[in-house]
Amino acid sequence: MQHNRNQIHMTNGNNLEQSIQTSVELSLQEDLGDGDLTASLIPENTLGQASIISRVDCVLCGIAWAEKTFQSLDHSIELDWHYQDGDQVAAGDSVCTLRGPARALLTGERTALNFLQTLSAVATKTKIYVEAIAHTKAKILDTRKTMPNLRLALKYAVRTGGGKNHRIGLFDGVLIKENHIIACDGITKALKFAKDADQKVPIQIEVETITQLKEAVDGGAKLILLDNFKPQSMKEAVKIVNGKALLEASGGITLNSIVEVAETGIDRISIGTLTKDIHSIDLSMRLKFDM
Repeated sequence: MQHNRNQIHMTNGNNLEQSIQTSVELSLQEDLGDGDLTASLIPENTLGQASIISRVDCVLCGIAWAEKTFQSLDHSIELDWHYQDGDQVAAGDSVCTLRGPARALLTGERTALNFLQTLSAVATKTKIYVEAIAHTKAKILDTRKTMPNLRLALKYAVRTGGGKNHRIGLFDGVLIKENHIIACDGITKALKFAKDADQKVPIQIEVETITQLKEAVDGGAKLILLDNFKPQSMKEAVKIVNGKALLEASGGITLNSIVEVAETGIDRISIGTLTKDIHSIDLSMRLKFDM
């Protein structure tokens, strides 16, 4: 177990270690039910050695989840990781060698691979976006568009790929959107209400026009989200704000458009597809039995 755990940490009161434990327990319960019926085909004391192999180039992510899966089934299973989370893996590479009871290895195979394939997909996609705009000052952020009960895991994967996390949930940051503005009767009042309610957390407001942007700046906004702005309007927004607030672009931004967006001088770009529209990395596990 030589992988890097530097990013396994407390985040705004959310214990990622506990999240891993809970996610693995629920996933194993979902898969096992009353027990692995197929495992009984393997003689009880059979030992085995397995390799997890990547079929594609990717950024590895999810080691802690895979480890927790196998060792929840049998503490005697040994895992030897050849890469760490965040490492670039080439197609055909073995990322891990496992040794232990063959029944437990086969029982944990799918659950462990599900975690690795999903989190590696997010980290890989994030890295592609991050590298595309590395020549600019803009940072790539995720959103709350995550799979239920996997938010901390997916946000960990974004960090592993070089991205940054937006707020974790509704509890650690204020994002004033269109409906909030309507309910508060305008941007100025919405900002005031948010500041009066809690000045300890970041307060961000979403604007849809240059007119709204100017009102947000006049209202003292320090974090402004430009919703579905065109690149030319983003450039205008950067000039108007002139460093008085951080500007974030969001809405329909793809790999084809992200360079143009980043080059407008924007500070941050939030992309929901990092954690919402992903294609799992192709990983497989090959097992040899010690007869």
